[in-house]
Formats: sequence, C-alpha cells, structure tokens
Amino acid sequence: MSAAAGVPTVVFRALLGLVVRGAEEEVKMRKQAGVSPGSLRSGALRPGCIRLGVLTAAALLAITAAAGCGAASNKAPKASAPATSPGTAEGSKEDGPAKPAPGLPAALTAQRLDWATCPPPSAAQGGGDAPGRSWQCVTMKAPLDYHKPDRETIDVALIRKKATGPRRKQIGSLVFNFGGPGESGIALLPESAENYAELSTRYDLVSFDPRGVGNTATVTCGDESEQDPTRYAAACHRHSGKVLPHVGTSNTARDMDLMRRLLGEDKLHYFGFSYGTELGGIYAHLFPKSVGRAVFDAAIDPTENQLQAALSQAKSFQLAFDHFAGYCADTYDDCPTGNNPKQAIKRVGELLDRLKRKPATTHTGENLGPELAVRGIANALYDGEDGWDFLMDALAGVRDQGTGNDLLDSAYDLVSENAPSRAEAPRRATPSATPTGNSVAAHTAITCADSDQRLDPLDIDHRLPEFKRASPLFGEQSAQPLYDCMHWPVDGERTTPDVSANGAAPILVIGNTGDPATPYPGSKHMAEELGKDVGVHLTVEGEGHTTYGYYDCVTRTVNAYLLDGKIPRSGTRCS
Repeated sequence: MSAAAGVPTVVFRALLGLVVRGAEEEVKMRKQAGVSPGSLRSGALRPGCIRLGVLTAAALLAITAAAGCGAASNKAPKASAPATSPGTAEGSKEDGPAKPAPGLPAALTAQRLDWATCPPPSAAQGGGDAPGRSWQCVTMKAPLDYHKPDRETIDVALIRKKATGPRRKQIGSLVFNFGGPGESGIALLPESAENYAELSTRYDLVSFDPRGVGNTATVTCGDESEQDPTRYAAACHRHSGKVLPHVGTSNTARDMDLMRRLLGEDKLHYFGFSYGTELGGIYAHLFPKSVGRAVFDAAIDPTENQLQAALSQAKSFQLAFDHFAGYCADTYDDCPTGNNPKQAIKRVGELLDRLKRKPATTHTGENLGPELAVRGIANALYDGEDGWDFLMDALAGVRDQGTGNDLLDSAYDLVSENAPSRAEAPRRATPSATPTGNSVAAHTAITCADSDQRLDPLDIDHRLPEFKRASPLFGEQSAQPLYDCMHWPVDGERTTPDVSANGAAPILVIGNTGDPATPYPGSKHMAEELGKDVGVHLTVEGEGHTTYGYYDCVTRTVNAYLLDGKIPRSGTRCS
C-alpha cells in the first residue's frame, strides 16, 4: 500500500507516471496562462538533478525527477573543416583544436566550431525564448560509437557566452553540466547565467546537450503517458534503438574531451552539479591528465549502486522534511505539521488521506490530489530554508481553506503569486523538478545505459517496507524508479561508476549536510574515490540542493579556485 495515499503500489505508480509525464504539457499551458517560471533546481531526481529520487525527472514513474542556431531554424550551425589559415588573434581558440585526439579520425579532430547566434530552444530542449545576442550555438560532430570512431557520427549541441573581461586576463572555457541526467545545457545555462557573472569575466561560459538529451542524439519514446515499463522500454527501442547503446555517461565524458580539444583547451575546466558530478568524475577517471580546475557541487555517491542510492535518497528527503518540521514548530504557533517531526509525519499523512478523499481546489481549476501534494512538498525542500515559509503557508492553505494553490505551483515548479520571498530568492544552479523537453525519456535511457542493475519487481516490492522505514513520507515513491530498467533493451555498463583519477589536478567536491537529493555522505565518498591529493572536500552546513550562489562561503571558495587557483584545505567547513 502506498505510504502517501493508501492505494495499491501498482495503481499509485501509474498515477505518479501520469503526473510526471503529463507535467511538460501542463507547464506549457500554465506558462501560456501567464504563470511565471520558478527557480531552477538541478539534479536530483529531478532531485537538479540526480538520477534516483522522489522528484527526479528521470524516474518516469516517480513523483518526484540538439541546440539550434540560426534566425528561423532550430538547427545549429555545423562544425566546419579547418580553415587554411586559422586565426591567431587572442581569444579565438575556436579556430582549431589544441592538439590531435588519439584514436579519432581527422574529420573529427580537425573540425572547426563556427559559432552563430542561438535560436529559441527546440521542443526537445524544453522550448522558450531565444537566449539573446550574447549567446552563440554550434553543433560538434562526435562518433556515435567510440569503438568505431570512423563510422557514423552524431551532432552534439553546444552553447557559449564569451568572457566579458580583458583578454589578457581570460583563462579559457568553463564547461557546465546541470544534472539530471536529462537536462539540456542549451536551455539551462542562459537561465542561470546571472549566478556566474564573476566567473564570466575570465571564462567563456560553455554548456551542451549530453547524449540523448535535447538536440544531441535525441532519445524519444513515443507516448510518454505509457505506464507499463515493459511497453515503455519497447517503445524507446522502437523509436531510438540506434542511439540507446551509446547514450551512457562514459560516452558523454568522451564527447567532453573532444569538446575540450575543439575549444582549444589543453585542460578541461569544469563545473558540475548533482548528476553532473558523476559525469565529471567519470571524465576525470578517463582523462586524469586533462583535468583543469573542476568543481563538483552536490556530489553523488560513486560507491552506491542504483538500489542503494534510491534508499539513501529516501533518507535524505526525510531528513530535509524533518528539518523543515522542526523549524515550523519553533517558528509558528499553529504549525500545520505540529510540534515535532514525528507528529509532522502523522499530520501530513492525514492531510494526504484527506486529499485522496476530496482533492483541494486551486486557482487554475485543477484539483490537488495526494500525488501532486507530495511532489509539491519535495520540490519546496530543494530550496532549503528559502522554501520553508512557503511550504508552511502551502500546507496551512490546504488544511485551513482546502485550497492547494501554492502546493500545485510548487509541484509544477512555478512561483506562486502568494510567495514573493520565494520568487525573489536567488536561483539554484539546478534544473527544474518538473520534466521539460525530452528529459523523461533521456533520464531513463542514460540511467539504464549506465546501471547494470536489472531488479526483479518482486524483489523491489519485497524491499518497499525498508524504503518506508527510511522515509514514511517519501520512501515508497523513492523506490519506484527501480522498476524502470527491468526490461530495458540495452545492457548497463557497470554497477557503480569508477571515478578514480590518480594524477589529476585537485577537484573541489562540495556536500551540503541538509541536501535532500544528493545525500551528504556521498560527497565524502566522491572525494575519497577520486584519490589522494585529487578530491578536496568542502562541507556546507546548510539546507537545499546545491550550494553555489546560496552560501557566500561556497561562492567565495569556488571563485577563488576557478579564478585564481586557490584550493581550500580538504575538510574545510562553512555555513
């Protein structure tokens, strides 16, 4: 039985799938109605994501988680053959690769990136407005199969904004990945670029659509409302079977190294959030000597398999909720979650049962049921303390007035008109917890291409009590993504990612003690697995998913490293 609403697991799972897969169309409709988009969140499932978790965009059935250029087209300009006389002016590294890439044909290593003004993001990237004239896009050719690099190629969609400071002080390109997996860097980097204003004085800001995402080897699975994992996997194979074996994270890491060369960089300077830390760790393992200045914010745990990660995330979401409940009890005389975390679980459970019997009305005309309510609660936890007052008001609105306006807005990751403080908060450097573009299909395809775990549904069902003990509120939902790869047509590459990177430059690894989506212990494990003198661990004593731009000590430390090469001592703590 569902922890949230008392419905059988298979029924609850179907409801969750409808909620997640239907979110993209709902968001489009609500945007057309004039509702403002909310703050970005990365990872996690889309808890900004990371791969497993209550709100991850990639978990098709969980409640939670190729860029174009040209004036009238969503097709990006292609990389061209090298010019006979490449430009040599400072700041024009794009005119040619730094040096040949061993094992790749000259048609790939000698291509030149001819950047042009970006059009609006495509439907696969989530849609929206063009990012502006300061942004440039291009597509880079890469092998579909790195084992056969001289055969079929794919177009990798890239975006950049040139550095704004004096050329003599510029460092090079800083490549971003915002998590997921399944998030379009073409769409997300312009949305969050204000966070990186200081970095952009000395770096070209660069991001891309990873394999399977957006306009890069786009994964499509047909009808996203399909709930049966067997039929869904078959549809993905039918629509995208050629690319499914090649969308795993290790291949995207190889794309990044080709990208580094074509950008004219001897080293890859990198900033990864949530799942982006896994991508960065795999890159460091494959190309340790090519690692430049790298930062992993909200690091995943590379020692955990898919099942272990899902269970850890259930615990961390529950911990984040307990922290909220403690704050609510201490701050408000009539806190809707009661006087302590234990009472909070009981009261929220009663509220969800009430919503099952009689969904709450909303200002949009859509009713708020228990599935959307839980998703709204989880999304608010991504914002850390900035989301706590909003969440208190949202729960009180359901309890006292029977209206679900704020929780519905939170479920769809939109800013409520009744929550100005939340609307004014700085943006998390992470993707939305509501699926956009092809992120649902891409998340599943990448997850299943990476993980070799193919769990029996009976075994998952048998473990549900363990998940429920880990989190009475989020536990069972956290287990739902484990069903997704059961009948996937492609074998997974490994059980856990190898991120050992002996000989690499120092990598700054950040973990937040109150992060609901990427549990704090995982950041310590990431730093350890990278290797001695490579992983430099920074602990943030705070709340919410990701830290850069939210905690001054983190922003100062990261900027000092990326801009001036000043690395902190491993074990440093800040809040």
